[in-house]
Amino acid sequence: MFVHLNVGWMSHPFPLSSFKLTSSEQIETIRSLGLTRLTWSPERSDIEEPAVEASAAAAGVPPVEEEAPKPLDARQLARLALHAQMEIAQRCERQFTEACRDLRRANDKVLTDPAQANADAQQLARAILDKMLVEGEPCLRVLGEMASDRHAAHSLNVTVVSLMLGRQLSIPANVLLELGVGALMHDIGKVALPDRVRLAREDFNAGEAALYRDHVAQGLILGRRMGLSADAQLVIAQHHELADGSGFPSALMLPRMSLPARIVALVNRYDNLCNAASPAQSITPHEALSRLFAQCRSKFDETLLSGFIKMMGIYPPGSVVQLSDDRYAMVMTVNAAHPLKPRVLVYDPAVAAEDAIHLDLEKTPQLGIRRSLKPVQLPTRAVDYLKPRQRISYFFDVESAPKEDAREEAAA
Repeated sequence: MFVHLNVGWMSHPFPLSSFKLTSSEQIETIRSLGLTRLTWSPERSDIEEPAVEASAAAAGVPPVEEEAPKPLDARQLARLALHAQMEIAQRCERQFTEACRDLRRANDKVLTDPAQANADAQQLARAILDKMLVEGEPCLRVLGEMASDRHAAHSLNVTVVSLMLGRQLSIPANVLLELGVGALMHDIGKVALPDRVRLAREDFNAGEAALYRDHVAQGLILGRRMGLSADAQLVIAQHHELADGSGFPSALMLPRMSLPARIVALVNRYDNLCNAASPAQSITPHEALSRLFAQCRSKFDETLLSGFIKMMGIYPPGSVVQLSDDRYAMVMTVNAAHPLKPRVLVYDPAVAAEDAIHLDLEKTPQLGIRRSLKPVQLPTRAVDYLKPRQRISYFFDVESAPKEDAREEAAA
């Protein structure tokens, strides 16, 4: 049976909340959780019809002639595909919200119970990593507008994308764990800062700029009190350093930066470009990636930057684009093997928003992306339909919808 556990993703020991039962031990573990109900997906389960028919024949029961199910039409298939995508998106948003809540609780303990804050950060990083390292290829997905605390959301964004990049680069699991903890805690030095100086602004006066830059030193002090590992502390100490020596606080050159710190420095810069202190200063994911490549190649590890661009795609999740058939769309997920062929949500005025089309451009070779757009370049109706994100939040998913290919072909 393929089952769904209707609880938070950290409330059970399984890597995923949805999976196929394969052992009696799994059943006993589920029973020990005290759940009153769970969800079963018959279409994703193994139905042992031959065994049933054999038992009936042995009992002298004649076989029952069943009417073949009627094939679904294109509209029904498209609705199923959309429903599957909505379920995945809702699950990712729930997990992101739960992880933000746990991170915020850990941050709240940093000053009063630093050892417990460390334990909580370790637990959250391990939970994210365990689910990211399960069998299958994790897929980065842009979320809807999230109501979570923006500081926790920023740290979680940086953590998820950094771990995805580290996984793609085949970094050992023990190093990934330290990378995850360091990424979660990289801005912990801001915990006591006034709100105005917690995010970099162009209108800082000299005193505010100095106070902002001091968050690195304060973070290192707190990291030591927490008992963070040396690798995690290096992430905190070096996440604003740049490969050409133009970063702060120590103006380090690339060889003196740790690998986890190099990754977090790159992803941190990307997230700050997409989610600036002032929404008017934020740029689209496509613009952010283009700027990193065109203007900042000397400031980051070139190997990491190349891997990052490959992972995020030419049009990262959250980018608004125009397709080769002139339709507007928003990139939802990216296929690292085919960065020019992401999965997109298509604006079609002839299709109601509740029936909106999700297309995997890899499976529709006749379509491609013509150009990237700013949300302000979209017609008003397209903005209302696609709902471009004011803030870009990411999470990951490692499951694909059943019978996806047929549904997408019907939707196309």
